[in-house]
Amino acid sequence: MKLKTFKMGGVHPAENKLSRDVAIETFPLPKKVAISMAQHLGAPATPVVQKGDTVKVGQVIGAPTGFVSGFVHSSVSGTVTAVEPRADIAGNMVMHVCIDVEGDEYAEGINTTDRVERDIKGTAEQLLEKIKAAGIVGMGGATFPTHIKLCPPKDKKAEYLIINGAECEPYVTADDRLMREHPHEVVLGARIMAKVLGVESIVIAVEENKPEAYDALCDASLRYVGIEVIQMKKKYPQGGEKQLIDAVTGRRVPSGGLPIDTGCVVQNVATSYAVYQAVQKNRPLTERIMTVTGQCLEQPRNFRVRIGTPISEILAAVGGLPEDAVKVVSGGPMMGKAVANLEATTQKGSSCLLLLTAAQTARTPESVCISCGKCSQACPMGLEPWRLNRLGRAGNTDALEENKIYDCIECGCCQSTCPAHIPLLDIVRSSKADVMKIIRARAQK
Repeated sequence: MKLKTFKMGGVHPAENKLSRDVAIETFPLPKKVAISMAQHLGAPATPVVQKGDTVKVGQVIGAPTGFVSGFVHSSVSGTVTAVEPRADIAGNMVMHVCIDVEGDEYAEGINTTDRVERDIKGTAEQLLEKIKAAGIVGMGGATFPTHIKLCPPKDKKAEYLIINGAECEPYVTADDRLMREHPHEVVLGARIMAKVLGVESIVIAVEENKPEAYDALCDASLRYVGIEVIQMKKKYPQGGEKQLIDAVTGRRVPSGGLPIDTGCVVQNVATSYAVYQAVQKNRPLTERIMTVTGQCLEQPRNFRVRIGTPISEILAAVGGLPEDAVKVVSGGPMMGKAVANLEATTQKGSSCLLLLTAAQTARTPESVCISCGKCSQACPMGLEPWRLNRLGRAGNTDALEENKIYDCIECGCCQSTCPAHIPLLDIVRSSKADVMKIIRARAQK
């Protein structure tokens, strides 16, 4: 069987899937949680509770404040102790609802049983409303509100629903374990989203280094028509939305365009699982699967963690921060962000905590670009990172926009291949942010 992959660029970093054979464990209920109101793309939610209120698991504590926004729910039962700004993982002050945990009581109507509910009831509109009410967001990292993604513009027609099971980022195994342990729920979540979109074709794409997940999903999808489970070549960034569409359909998202421009909607496997929970179990998004890993960690793990759990508690549960660990990364080594505050808490997009040593994080001194073109060959978007680097250092935002810096997906392929050790990703990411500010300001005029 020929393995599918995207046509342009890509790299092959070491997998380091240290926790791939470690089953998901339910993380102990924390004593306190702090739940961010800004854990989805778009406008932060507005708190709808206040200090002294009693809440239950699944109760709404934050309401959306714009078109691109979402509901936030309590992940625990207890008493609200504060509604205040707190530092997130990047050190930014963000509004949080802080709750002292008292028992584990769920809101009325939430089904907490493990029985798989296969009978999907309701119209497309009713299913979409359930997904919106449950606060489901893209759980592959982007955290875009799912109900918006499932409502393409009227002039755009969805033909394919692609479920992203690539998990190409090194170290991370949360999606792998989810597919292996809950394949039926992933498949049913896909069927629910397909019904909302009105599409007949569902493709579940899994990288070749996850054979158990592939087999489990194949078995789970046998009873349904219109679902194809395919194996993808092991290559980074195979799980990038645009790269996945190229690999599966041969279509390319146009520059500055959206996936729906190709007739495709892409959703992560964890999002599919959350959609199943929302529709079939009436369970809002209050927990997620997280990998805690790193070579310096004695026993890497995969946890089911309540949203709002302090990172410090998770690290304590794996034996504390090892002496040789100098950096904690939220996410994988390619696209993850350094954690600036260990007292920050988990969010809907928290897929992994990666512990790195000094040797792993040390940067080789930058030297002069030798114009080898390796960064351009590796770029999956067909950009010229060497050129963007030079323009970015010069602050030439007009030329950066002309060279389509807005198409950069910040995957880090360029930086990982540069023999001169130039921090291409850092410079391009910063320059892209500057250009996007200009583009947004122009659009508001």
